[in-house]
Amino acid sequence: MRIDKYLKVSRIIKRRTLAQQACEAGRVFVNGKVAKPSTDVKVGDVIEVHFGDRVFKCKVTSVDEKVQKNLASSMYEVME
Repeated sequence: MRIDKYLKVSRIIKRRTLAQQACEAGRVFVNGKVAKPSTDVKVGDVIEVHFGDRVFKCKVTSVDEKVQKNLASSMYEVME
């Protein structure tokens, strides 16, 4: 699954267009490398998103196309 879609489905970022913009601005990293919006995400990858001065770091535990809102947080495990 593409990183921009994963960020939207897992509800880390609310809209896919915002996820694309964050990737293009160099604020999203997958396994320590800057991610383009089309970067593939797999189970076990580490995602790092920079929100201003805060950093959100998580490990991908599942990749699902559709997830209910209350189960979205089960798609990742917060690391820091």
